[in-house]
Amino acid sequence: MLQQLFSPSVQHTLDLIGIFVFAISGALLAVRKNFDVFGMAVLAEVTALGGGLFRDLVIGAVPPAAFTDLGYFLTPLLATLLVFFLHPQVERIQVAVNVFDAAGLGLFCVAGTIKAYEYGLGLTASAGLGLTTAVGGGVLRDVLANEVPSLLRWDRDLYAVPAIVGSALAALCIRYDALNPLTSSLAVITAFVLRLLAMRYHWRAPRAWHRRSTVSEEEQPVLP
Repeated sequence: MLQQLFSPSVQHTLDLIGIFVFAISGALLAVRKNFDVFGMAVLAEVTALGGGLFRDLVIGAVPPAAFTDLGYFLTPLLATLLVFFLHPQVERIQVAVNVFDAAGLGLFCVAGTIKAYEYGLGLTASAGLGLTTAVGGGVLRDVLANEVPSLLRWDRDLYAVPAIVGSALAALCIRYDALNPLTSSLAVITAFVLRLLAMRYHWRAPRAWHRRSTVSEEEQPVLP
């Protein structure tokens, strides 16, 4: 087992913060899709917990943390209530929400990689599950809301790439026995900063060369 990077209370607090922010993004999408409060709660729970739940099931960490820690389940409901009553105000601070979402992305991709390795997976598979931990909930959210997942859309700023970088850095630290609170924090910060830069400068992944799409640029999906 790898050494405990942070105290349990600090790790738990960071997890809840990430879960809360991810849940807000799910609840906000539900509002835009005109879902009722139950639909808001479902999208909030799925967005916040989906990636970690999938990871835990794959590595055999059962029952998953989402079902053993009441705080993990209640935090998305708290985010749902906040958005239900104050969604115009929450929409107005979308930039701040996006910043915290980027922080959650960095935290979850690194934590997911480390946990997968602790349960016996190889470095590549661990990094893959780190990525899944960070973006899996968002994919499930979009699918349930009948949207093309954001990380597959050309018109969205890079999201998966920062998580891939963070997961890969964590895996490299494990490989060279350099994983400690400092290096893991640097991996989190790297993914966080890359996501912020992608949002600031609208970095996007390239599309196929010489593509012959039948969909014109004007018909492509428009950002909400």
